[in-house]
Amino acid sequence: MEPRFDLFASETAAKFAKRVYAAGSVLEASPLPKSVRELVMLRISQINGCAMCIDIHTKEAAAAGEEAVRLHLVAAWREATVFSEAERAALAFAEEGTRLADAGGGVSDQTWARVREHFDDDQVGTLIALVAMINAANRMNVIVRTPAGSYKPGMFANALD
Repeated sequence: MEPRFDLFASETAAKFAKRVYAAGSVLEASPLPKSVRELVMLRISQINGCAMCIDIHTKEAAAAGEEAVRLHLVAAWREATVFSEAERAALAFAEEGTRLADAGGGVSDQTWARVREHFDDDQVGTLIALVAMINAANRMNVIVRTPAGSYKPGMFANALD
């Protein structure tokens, strides 16, 4: 599969993509555990059908030590026994925050309460920003049909300078 468009060939799109990446870098330094961040980004990318982001977040999570069984079960997290209650709250939040039109009001009060039980203010702020950021990245990649499969963990660390 070939991409429809090279985002980095457009001065404006390239600047925007670099800023989205920079926003993601800010979230890397947050107190929200990397495993939660990667699971959330993987699940949102699955929902949005972003092959490139699924490739990235599966490989980044694995490189950080995430178990393969958990990565395989993210799409079925409700029925899987391998996720903590905090991770389940974050995954529910990610889904509801992504499927805004389907949720009839966004994140439910029940999901919000579950997230607040498990995460402090800085972690909740990170979750909110993470959902917004990965949805933006997914949309850019899906629109231009960025292919997946060639990502190597850490390869973007200096690529967008």
